[in-house]
Amino acid sequence: MEQVVLLSESGEANGVQDKAEVHHAETPLHLAFSCYLFGPDGRLLLTTRARTKKTFPGLLTNSCCGHPAPGEDIVASVERRIGQELGAEISDITLVLPRFRYRAVMADGIVENEMCPVFRARTGTDPAPDPSEVDSCEWVDWITFAEDVLAGRRAVSPWCAEQVAELVPLGPDPLAWPAGEEALLPPAARRRPAA
Repeated sequence: MEQVVLLSESGEANGVQDKAEVHHAETPLHLAFSCYLFGPDGRLLLTTRARTKKTFPGLLTNSCCGHPAPGEDIVASVERRIGQELGAEISDITLVLPRFRYRAVMADGIVENEMCPVFRARTGTDPAPDPSEVDSCEWVDWITFAEDVLAGRRAVSPWCAEQVAELVPLGPDPLAWPAGEEALLPPAARRRPAA
């Protein structure tokens, strides 16, 4: 059973809950991540969420989102989920928005409520999506996509829209975005020093 890490307002882990039970009208704050995956030609991989997903089904969004397992390194969780959802091998996993947080409510009242650090990564392989997670995917030019999202010409998931607004100021070349400071991650997502 997949579990998610519950968080206090300060970002400290304060429990776990089964993923299947965590999303409802009063979803507790929990730890997640988002990743923007770029191919060899610099284009961004977008995905459409499977229509069977409990939260925001069928919406166009960034390459991959997920929840680190209890005790799992957040960078390792990015690699794991991209492998599971997209069948892609990735490299150069870079933290770019360590403090991103959002809350979004679906029309039926189900809530997403996450501290969700954002990463950039690269891949040299075409995705082979898991249909239980991803309906479809497409490669797009970052600048055109970002302009369309900011202008309201392209509908995306609520978190993706908010993230694009924070990513654009980092510069026009996603592969040159500066790395974010790990010290700004929620405490539950920071790497533990070796004993």
